[in-house]
Amino acid sequence: MSEPSLLGPSGVQRRLAALPHKSLNFDPASLEHASTAAGWTITDLCQPLPPEPCGAPIEHGSWRIARRLMRGYEFADPSIVRAYYDPETPLQGRNILLKLQALGVAYIYVGVRVGEVYEEVRELEGDRTCVWGWNYRTLEGHVEMGQMDWEVWKWLSDGRVEFRVHAVARVAHIRNPVVRLGFYLLREHERQVFLDSTKRRMLTFTQLALSSEHTHESIRDAAARLTVRPGRRQDPAHESVARSAGRG
Repeated sequence: MSEPSLLGPSGVQRRLAALPHKSLNFDPASLEHASTAAGWTITDLCQPLPPEPCGAPIEHGSWRIARRLMRGYEFADPSIVRAYYDPETPLQGRNILLKLQALGVAYIYVGVRVGEVYEEVRELEGDRTCVWGWNYRTLEGHVEMGQMDWEVWKWLSDGRVEFRVHAVARVAHIRNPVVRLGFYLLREHERQVFLDSTKRRMLTFTQLALSSEHTHESIRDAAARLTVRPGRRQDPAHESVARSAGRG
């Protein structure tokens, strides 16, 4: 049975049920030549995580912990972005309803669809890195158009582990003039707040899950403490983080 907190209340479930009928609001092929000169915002960030011994990812190491957190979008701060989806559907092709919350006082719902889920070894900088990741793409009605890739890397020669994000996006046509103005004014600020929060959360949850003294409660409490804006301490999102991070 799907977890109720991930499916959301009845109004959210209706919005989520409508997503399979929506198309992407852009052509993914257009990203191949996307540039800032053409109006695209291109984002790349890298958050180092605790290293592992050299070689392939180990069973209970940083790389696998990060992968668990990434599968369910648990790295996202629910006070900024809250995700609703059916966890029983495969990750690839999954429709996700995002509640984007600005300054803790205004919000909108937008839809995305998971495009690719991948695991591969890449040859980079004369080294090899094991990469697991997935991306989502914006659907009709989203305030942006584009794609975000979420990845965890492990450099096989020295054991470095990194959480990485690559995003290419631009503003979509927004009919509502109030939403359009608010989005233009707050877009860059909210994007940076979200990305900074994501980096802190991924590092903290991974460190806690690796600690021999970690408990389910310590991870849940950290999830509540690391929200940018005040929220309910008993938020089901915090419980979900604790389950994913602490699962052996």
